[in-house]
Amino acid sequence: MDMSVQSSIELQSLTVDFDERFQLVDIDWQLEAGQHWMITGTNGSGKSALAAVLAGAGDVIAGRIDGLPSRVALVSYEAQSELIEAERRKDDADIMDVISEGTPVTEILHDGCQDTELAAQLVEQFGLTGLLDRAFRKLSTGETRKVLLVRALTSKPDLLVLDEPFDGLDASTHQMLARHLASLVGRTPMVLVLNRFDECPDFITDIAYVDQGRLLHKVPRNDEQAYADLYQLLHLKTSELELPRVDPVSSLPPLDPAQPLVRLDKVSIRYGDVTIFQDLSWTIEPNQHWQLTGPNGSGKTGLLSLITGDHPQCYINDIFVFGFQRGNGESIWQIKQYIGYVSTALQWEYRVGTSLRNVIISGFYDSIGLYSKYTDRQREIADEWLAVLGMSERANEPFNKLSYGDQRLLLIARSMVKHPPLLILDEPCLGLDDMNRQLVLALIEKICAGSETSVIYVNHHPEDKVAGIENYLALDSV
Repeated sequence: MDMSVQSSIELQSLTVDFDERFQLVDIDWQLEAGQHWMITGTNGSGKSALAAVLAGAGDVIAGRIDGLPSRVALVSYEAQSELIEAERRKDDADIMDVISEGTPVTEILHDGCQDTELAAQLVEQFGLTGLLDRAFRKLSTGETRKVLLVRALTSKPDLLVLDEPFDGLDASTHQMLARHLASLVGRTPMVLVLNRFDECPDFITDIAYVDQGRLLHKVPRNDEQAYADLYQLLHLKTSELELPRVDPVSSLPPLDPAQPLVRLDKVSIRYGDVTIFQDLSWTIEPNQHWQLTGPNGSGKTGLLSLITGDHPQCYINDIFVFGFQRGNGESIWQIKQYIGYVSTALQWEYRVGTSLRNVIISGFYDSIGLYSKYTDRQREIADEWLAVLGMSERANEPFNKLSYGDQRLLLIARSMVKHPPLLILDEPCLGLDDMNRQLVLALIEKICAGSETSVIYVNHHPEDKVAGIENYLALDSV
């Protein structure tokens, strides 16, 4: 098909149900002539469902889809499973005494084949020559996938949709398939579902990022900043890197694991005749994660400052933190050593030009900037955090030259280097655009899943949930 005459495909406010197991919600997406798309996202995000919609799968509940061509070739694990199941059903329906051998591979391959010469070439390149007479259902998973790839590539489709086409292929076969796909660029529009950015072929022009059934980002490949942000988001979401361990030399004095981290008993904050909140009780146990919400003026920051010891009324309330009963002679630094704190105000204060590595190391010394000689182990830990953030190559860049969102990520890592028992993130997404907001939320999710630090995540939006945070406290204006 000549790409120059291809009409666009448009999904408008599209909601699609898949057997009541999963829904794509409110999808707006336009695929223009000359574009080749990569769909990416985490496992279970809906990227395969979005690809399948282009082949007519799912039940449309709302919205519309226009411009779908009549010949769409889809290769996916779901389609592969359905074909294998259909072959099994054929056997079950056979009432003859003769046991069916099943449909041979050669018959599957020639179903819809428009180019027998290409089919023969691909059969050889995929190593399927010796399997042509074998029953399709008796092939291995990898072999059946190769058969479906050959069938799709030889059907001369108007749209080619491939879900993880490189999965299970050895290096030479992977390269062969990539070369063949590149040869189709001028005549066949393609949509590839890929988990890994490093598998993204050079011909891909645009990237769609799906999360929880929603199409959140559509990024042109040539938009370097947007592409870098999306790469970093996927890295944070899918990287198997574990959070760095604590430095034994810099570790905090142990706490009694049987005691709560924080216990507030009917606390109140009042300014003259104005009551911000009253009779509020809140207990935070070790390894609990909390989301704290409420409108402006409801007292979120005041409540946090009771915990940190920064509020003057903390001494007239019944507050127990990290084994200390407030007002019994403890110093504020005895309390603060157990708390990591990130806020917009901290970011405003942290206007130094020190390197990204040094910003993280400064968390060992609770300083803005780095003025102490650090150890080799502290440097290693900082570099491990940079790897988690996907910033290893930027270790020596100056902090004050980073984007606002990247600065926020660095400050969260800085607050975590000592693995404090409690990490307070006071509206960490304030001032961030949608992409950077999701980067920060992905890092919080990683911290909740991979550390013994309890997280208090403060925001205005109770619907902005983070996986792993299952406790909620909502403040209301009095």
